[in-house]
Amino acid sequence: MTAMLSLAGVSAGYSSFRALFDVSLEVLQGEAVGIIGPNGAGKTTLLRVISGLIPLRGGKMTLEGRSVGGLPAHRMVELGIAHIPENRRLFPRLTVEDNLRIGAFIPRARRHFAAQVDRVYALFPRLKDRRHQLAGTLSGGEQQMCAIGRALMSGPKLLMMDEPSAGLAPLVVQQVFEFVHRIRADGLTVLIVEQNVQQVLDVADRAYLLEVGSIKLAGPSIELKGNDSIRKCYMGL
Repeated sequence: MTAMLSLAGVSAGYSSFRALFDVSLEVLQGEAVGIIGPNGAGKTTLLRVISGLIPLRGGKMTLEGRSVGGLPAHRMVELGIAHIPENRRLFPRLTVEDNLRIGAFIPRARRHFAAQVDRVYALFPRLKDRRHQLAGTLSGGEQQMCAIGRALMSGPKLLMMDEPSAGLAPLVVQQVFEFVHRIRADGLTVLIVEQNVQQVLDVADRAYLLEVGSIKLAGPSIELKGNDSIRKCYMGL
């Protein structure tokens, strides 16, 4: 398999604060890769760097072999990266369908809006029922469906999810990860940042452990599930 995304020695931060130190990782085409670690480890910063919201301070980043370090966020969307932010960040006073329309803002996606919205409604029938409802009035699980749907509207090659299970009931969390399985079956590459280590290791092929801005451990999910320190520190086993 070829590399969809590759980071080599990436450093980044906010003004004088450095949040990532020499991070190297790879996401292969068609893979689901998890980023696990404690609060404040730099997981959200890492996704923001990949999506062009925070500039690199050092290192290199390539997407399908093309250097993309330093490109602005709208160019990263055009090149095929969709980012579902932590806490979903929907437009609460707009309808479900208007939120989906915003996800299709790039010219290529605008041309295929009808086909893409049908695909999202096929994946999430409940959104079709609620398409004229204000996004702010949806349940937490429905809002997460809407956020995933909005990201899919740009027709991405790589879908990045930041804490998709945050604030959701256990049953809804299970549904969200089932959707990840279904999205992957369509050939989409997925990168997930998640506190729920057990769930993400169940859905991911491989995972990276990020602590204090550095990669401390990496490997196939099945190996990390059996790692004593991960089981003790992150899975309560």
